[in-house]
Amino acid sequence: MLPDLKPYPQMKDSGVEWLGDVPSHWGVWRLKHWLSANRRTLSEDTNPDYTFDYVDIGSVGTGYLVEPPIRLRFRNAPSRARRVVRPGDTLMSTVRTYLKAVWQVNEAESDLIASTGFVVLTPNSFTCPKFVGYVCQNENFTNQVTANSVGIAYPAISETKLGTFEVAVPTLPEQTAITRFLDHATDRIDRSIRAREKLIALLEEQKHVLVHDAVTGRIDVRTGKPYPSYKPSGAKWLGEVPAHWGVERLKSLMANVVDQSHSGYGEGIFLALEHVESWTGKFQHSERAFTPEGQSKGFQAGDILFGKLRPYLAKVTRLEAAGSCVSEFLVLRSRHRKYQGGYAEYFLRSKLVIDTINGSTYGARMPRAEWTFIGSLHVPCPPAPEQTAIARFLDDAMANADQAIDRKRREIELLCEYRTRLIADVVTGKLDVREADAELPEPGSVADDFAGETRQAGSRP
Repeated sequence: MLPDLKPYPQMKDSGVEWLGDVPSHWGVWRLKHWLSANRRTLSEDTNPDYTFDYVDIGSVGTGYLVEPPIRLRFRNAPSRARRVVRPGDTLMSTVRTYLKAVWQVNEAESDLIASTGFVVLTPNSFTCPKFVGYVCQNENFTNQVTANSVGIAYPAISETKLGTFEVAVPTLPEQTAITRFLDHATDRIDRSIRAREKLIALLEEQKHVLVHDAVTGRIDVRTGKPYPSYKPSGAKWLGEVPAHWGVERLKSLMANVVDQSHSGYGEGIFLALEHVESWTGKFQHSERAFTPEGQSKGFQAGDILFGKLRPYLAKVTRLEAAGSCVSEFLVLRSRHRKYQGGYAEYFLRSKLVIDTINGSTYGARMPRAEWTFIGSLHVPCPPAPEQTAIARFLDDAMANADQAIDRKRREIELLCEYRTRLIADVVTGKLDVREADAELPEPGSVADDFAGETRQAGSRP
């Protein structure tokens, strides 16, 4: 557990509205008087074969790298690759400032060059480099940067304007104590976040396995055990199915409906691909009486919509209402009662089917699947009562798994909010961490090594 932290005993007015009160012994400095900005720049006559790691705005989050730097030669590098970065520097975006891209560089295995969309802040000998990184991650500070940016599509702030911002600066020993405490605290928070992310990934994988086993007959959902006997399905990708199940081509069970008249559908809902959540089929758009522009298809209540554009996204859903959708959906309708929508939806959204269909696509950038291939697939057709039982079983199982996933996601949100608030309160002097820092294990001790065993400096939490 993290220790309870108390305020400093004596505070003073910082004179800066967003900072508020700060500890009485702290200074308040303009950024340009505390740090150097863009001290080193690549010249235009740099050797064309000079090789470096390049960092762009899109590869940096708030305090971590979203993706690793790109290895480039100067001759092939974009013209914005000019900011020279050294260990100890902090990068802060001055373009598209709403992204709040901040990264403190602890180590650099090779020469590191950043986009001119960053300002490179270099500390002096009286400043702890990592403290600068935490100050620039402070949400109150980044909000000020965003609020003072100019432009709509690409809001930006000038280096001159940024340099006028004032921040609270303690002594070097206190900066070191704050840094050490925040390293320890954020590491523990980040490990808690990663543990929950791993659990979510396991729950998502469990959902895929459960759907696969149920819709292909690997288990009998009524007993929780395998069926007594199996037979070859006749399709290599499908394998064996329960001996009493039928196997038919999908097109003999479901029709691909191409209805662009919309007659009889009234003013129902309209679906585009982005309105359907991948792998769950959840409807993410509630607007009704929406008149789409361009070509669209009508569908009836109970039809299955299968996203044929980039099918690996698994945009498959079934709604209990009529409406229209973009032409990038296949509208599949059961030909007769022996193939029920609930079971068919789960089967068509199973990872086995999605992977099989995805392997048939054409087009590199925007792959598409065709009904010719999908309709020719041999699919299992259990007896109607079993289809009902499978759909009900999966409805309950998915609901329980989704509730657990939602709880973990909410816990992650709360941990992220706590991490953000903790950094803001500590670097602006709202909380005193000096006593807590004194209780931390010494750097390099067994306890410290254990606490930091999963820490990866500069990587995403």
